[in-house]
Amino acid sequence: MKYGFGIDLGGTTVKLAYFDENGTMLHKWEIPTDTSDGGKRILPDIAKAVEGYLAENSIPRESIIGLGIGVPGPVDIHGTVNKCVNLGWGVFNISQELEKLTGFPVQAGNDANVAALGEFWKGGGQGCRNMVLATLGTGVGGGIVVEGKLLCGAHGAGGEIGHMTINREETVPCNCGKYGCVEQYCSATGIVRTAKEHLAATEAPSQLRTLEEITCKDIFDAGKAGDAPANEILQKYYARLGEFLGNLCCVLNPEVVVLGGGVTKAGQVLLDGVEPYFRRNVFHACNNVRIVLASLGNDAGAYGAFKLALDAQ
Repeated sequence: MKYGFGIDLGGTTVKLAYFDENGTMLHKWEIPTDTSDGGKRILPDIAKAVEGYLAENSIPRESIIGLGIGVPGPVDIHGTVNKCVNLGWGVFNISQELEKLTGFPVQAGNDANVAALGEFWKGGGQGCRNMVLATLGTGVGGGIVVEGKLLCGAHGAGGEIGHMTINREETVPCNCGKYGCVEQYCSATGIVRTAKEHLAATEAPSQLRTLEEITCKDIFDAGKAGDAPANEILQKYYARLGEFLGNLCCVLNPEVVVLGGGVTKAGQVLLDGVEPYFRRNVFHACNNVRIVLASLGNDAGAYGAFKLALDAQ
């Protein structure tokens, strides 16, 4: 039996996991992400964590097939990172650098793409050949799997689905500098923004008006409790999300769309809400596309990262 590591590198913590070649996660742990001095200690810290785990558990080096790592920024097929602002990194080849530090083969990818690969392999997309992951969190990210392979794109930016334009009339810029991006409406922050605009434009009583700070969860909870303005806000959200997902499927025609991120904590109500709007917007030949919730949670990145290493064998 061979083994390896899947690493999910975030701005606050590094999640590491040890797998066998069948994809069984045998152990997982975290270390802090040291972003000081331009993040120069991040890779040495990861190498130290891997070496420490091997030594503590008397694992022979020859049993390790390699490491996979997901990075919060664009990564091309050769392992070159094209700036990770929140880590302080510029442009360099992370695969080569981590290989030098560990002595193991290293495969690298964008974190959202790698999470998509994890869900495709062991989560909501298991058993499919074509899948889209849309993560609805503070922003909107995603990953695309076509015929079993990650779509990375020519510059490592494939799957940046959150920055498709769905409103050409928008006057407030997205964080990316464009206007009317999916992220501005379909993220957790987007639904809160929609709520504030809706409440400001109407006078209908709502429990949301009693809150000092509205959260995404508050809106879903109020909707479930029968709050009329909250349900109007949710319908606007479902309409935009359905249009976005419908457009994606017209281009990609996946078997399944997997939804992840904090918004999906709403559960089945989210799927039920978006379904009619999705069917209204998707091309008829894509009508068999299923929409499901992600199932791996915070482990998706580690699973996907290890799959990168496994596929490189």
